[in-house]
Amino acid sequence: MTATIIDGKKLAYQKRMELKKEVESLKEKGIIPKLVIILVGNDPASISYIKGKKKASEETGVEFKLEHLEESTSEQELLQLIEKYNQDKEVDGILVQLPLPKHISEKAVIEKISPEKDVDGFHPINVGRMMTGQEAFLPCTPAGIVELIKSANIDLAGKHVVVVGRSNIVGKPVGQLLLNEHSTITYCHSKTKDLQSFTNQADILIVAVGKANFLSDEYIKKDAVVIDVGVNRLESGKLVGDVDFDKVKEKASYITPVPGGVGPMTITMLVYNTVLSAKKRLS
Repeated sequence: MTATIIDGKKLAYQKRMELKKEVESLKEKGIIPKLVIILVGNDPASISYIKGKKKASEETGVEFKLEHLEESTSEQELLQLIEKYNQDKEVDGILVQLPLPKHISEKAVIEKISPEKDVDGFHPINVGRMMTGQEAFLPCTPAGIVELIKSANIDLAGKHVVVVGRSNIVGKPVGQLLLNEHSTITYCHSKTKDLQSFTNQADILIVAVGKANFLSDEYIKKDAVVIDVGVNRLESGKLVGDVDFDKVKEKASYITPVPGGVGPMTITMLVYNTVLSAKKRLS
């Protein structure tokens, strides 16, 4: 028996159709949700990701604007542009595409975005609100992962979740969100000794390390739920995750594919946060 595939493409489409209806309702009230993405330089991966964000925005009726700046743009110029959109009452979401050129401080840029327009959920104020269970813009990949697990009708309460990876973008926040859902969380990382002894205990295993086929079936408990966050391109050009899909699917109960798993939901949650921000204009 092979694992049931958790189809991120299908769930993302359903969510986007729901968001489209919400956007239509907002437009009837004179509010057009607007997302501004700022790209500095010409990183090919960033350009590819932005295309996906533009497509998702257009599908749901969210107005999309790209500010594409030269690689040589100074930090001060970027911060001034962010402040311009912070003050623009018709802009609901601001996202600065990472990574940034080395001469620009990622921390300074993230902290410059107004927490009320931080639809990436990276601002320390939104992180703090998330940690304490308050209303916040949740980081898009972790929020998408929770939606994927729930879409398979998996009860999270009391489950042992093992997160492999401790980045501020995925690993740390996904553990916190699942803790808020009453799961028990173990974090593993590059300094963890005997990684397999931890992953073999996982009811739900979330892998976000950025290494192609990093975990094979011997790291998985029978009938575990496996969420693969990695996107890695092999020399052949094929996209694969951090989990050896073909082997692990024979042992897991549920698994996300790469591509078509976590990725589409990440982009959908960005649009969700933008629409959520626009709704606040009604109050």
